[in-house]
Amino acid sequence: MPNNFFRFRQFVIHQEMCAMKVGTDGVLLGAWARGGSRVLDIGTGTGVIAIMMAQRFPQAMVDAVEIDPKACLQAESNVLDSPFAGRVNVICQTVQHFASCEENVGLYDAIVANPPFFENALKAPLEDRAKARHNDTLPFDQLFRSVVALMKKDGEFSAIIPFDYKVRFEQEAALAGLVISRVCAVKTTPTKQPKRYLMAFAFPNDRECDFQEGLLETQPGVRSEWYRKLTEDFYL
Repeated sequence: MPNNFFRFRQFVIHQEMCAMKVGTDGVLLGAWARGGSRVLDIGTGTGVIAIMMAQRFPQAMVDAVEIDPKACLQAESNVLDSPFAGRVNVICQTVQHFASCEENVGLYDAIVANPPFFENALKAPLEDRAKARHNDTLPFDQLFRSVVALMKKDGEFSAIIPFDYKVRFEQEAALAGLVISRVCAVKTTPTKQPKRYLMAFAFPNDRECDFQEGLLETQPGVRSEWYRKLTEDFYL
């Protein structure tokens, strides 16, 4: 059974009310994504990525959108217990509705999402966990339409995606009018193929895509230097 809390250097994430617990993907994204003065976390869950972004970018105001009421309560509690309570705002609604509000259009320098990605797969038995893992409530095309509406013209959208969804994610980004600005292919061990991709998207510009590789462990239980440096401000 997962622990009901996860302790970071500057804050603690409680997660007993959330279907999806703190995991490597969320921590990677929160440590890798670029920020700005206005940041949006789509599908915040426990609030971990939103709080990480607030820690990394001390001048940022962070909005965190979440569809699940129980997760919203959990995220709000985690935010209030953190040193960044004055700069993180949890909003309980769909990002589609949030993006339709005129006052939010073109507001964000940085948008982050650890999105639901499973399609046409066996659903998790618990409704909350199924909603968190499957993209029925947030298909990729609707995610990118929301990002395009909410992001500033010089902003960046960052996400983490399983390797077998990378091509589909890139295609939906292109259809929405975005280009890939940064990619980091993340391997679990040196001999394995990448299992996940950190990806960043922007509106079309003259910059070339920055491609990197990251490694989690040099051997079982031993964090790589890349992973250690990326997360050193967070992991104990």
